[in-house]
Amino acid sequence: MTPSLCLQDLATLFAEQPERHGAPLDQASLSWTFEHISTDSRALQPGDLFIPLKGERFDGHDFLDAAVAVGVAGAIVNRSWSGYIPDQLAIIRVDDTLAAYQRIALAWRRQLHQPVVAITGSAGKTTTRELVKACLQPLGVVEASVGNENNDIGVPRTILRSDNTQRSLVLEMGMRGLGEIERLSQCSEPNVAVITNIGTAHIGRLGSRAAIAAAKCEITARLQADGLVVIPGGDPLLESTLQSVWQGRICRVALRDDPFPAETPAANLTGVIEAGDLIITNSTGEHITRMKCPLEGVHNARNLMLAFAVASELGVQEKQLASLNVELPGGRSRRLELKGALAGVHVLDETYNASPEAMLASLDLLCQQQGRHFAVLGTMLELGDQSEALHFKVGLRAAELGLDGLVVVAQGSEGDAMLAGAKGLSKLAHVNQPEDAETTLKAWLQKGDHLLLKASRGIALERLIDLI
Repeated sequence: MTPSLCLQDLATLFAEQPERHGAPLDQASLSWTFEHISTDSRALQPGDLFIPLKGERFDGHDFLDAAVAVGVAGAIVNRSWSGYIPDQLAIIRVDDTLAAYQRIALAWRRQLHQPVVAITGSAGKTTTRELVKACLQPLGVVEASVGNENNDIGVPRTILRSDNTQRSLVLEMGMRGLGEIERLSQCSEPNVAVITNIGTAHIGRLGSRAAIAAAKCEITARLQADGLVVIPGGDPLLESTLQSVWQGRICRVALRDDPFPAETPAANLTGVIEAGDLIITNSTGEHITRMKCPLEGVHNARNLMLAFAVASELGVQEKQLASLNVELPGGRSRRLELKGALAGVHVLDETYNASPEAMLASLDLLCQQQGRHFAVLGTMLELGDQSEALHFKVGLRAAELGLDGLVVVAQGSEGDAMLAGAKGLSKLAHVNQPEDAETTLKAWLQKGDHLLLKASRGIALERLIDLI
């Protein structure tokens, strides 16, 4: 049965009397079931419920008249809104429309029959989301976050897009500060939670890895009591933080060569990469399965381990996972081959975003390819007072790997730090904007070379692709 909500349901949910032009609604109006629930006035259709949100540069309440013109059945409005409300619009007043949106999403989620998987982490969230989706396909249709639907607005939107024709719901959860993932957990009540890692992304906002670990472990705030947390094993900080807030089941995964401090619990699942396959054994060493790695790189094999653990928990059989089809959004592990003047140059497009951990993993993957290795690396944002040290670390790794050439796209101290770490490379260049790297690359590259492009989203490094 498809979930549904009517005005009476919302009146009960918020303990508020719906009204139209200051007067109570009749029973027929209260019984109206909404076709869709939307915060975007541009996407409204007749019969929808409109929830206007207030942003930094806009206020959705300004579009209430446009919503009426479309034919919406009602709206949730901020109690403090003193502007125009069309006489013919049925409304419920609340203290905070964003909080109301999340509360409505929770009411919807509680009508869903399928399991909910929530995924967070400092790096690899989207890749792991897509791997989990692929691993859950044998159960039936999978609904999942798309694009950047991993925040206070996007997660409720994904939940409200779901119905009981799907067999699982996969939610990516990002954060920009403490409390956000807790809110997302509260409105989704997941059955399985995945934490991909605890790194340094957003350390400029949170101040320390300990604070980042606390923020990521908020995913357990409303995890079902019989639920499961899936994590990479061997991280003492993640272990101690998680066990301070979660006393339920934990599945730890690892690759055989991963470092494992003695004080951390053993892995439940261990993987070995062999000829492009991932061989998985349990804690007693018993062989479980052998599956093709759909994505290159040790970091992606580890993400596949996380996805395998989720699928196993939800009843997918090992034989159903022998071959997976995974399609990542643009700018993530995308392979391109250049044409024209640089014909035959292979590009690893990682331009969507970058954290220090992801940057290091991508450099390692680059250097596993046969041929010469070049990179264009841009600034990693939101690293606070650790930014220079982390940019130096990336440059140092490029030097240790012996890249055949590195172009640094960065202004200020971060660029200087990365260059200092990479000193000694035979080809090293520094530019201020992505487009400025074109001339250098055309002078350096030749057929058969491999080129990595990676930077934070704000650098827009993808602008370089069309030029080369």
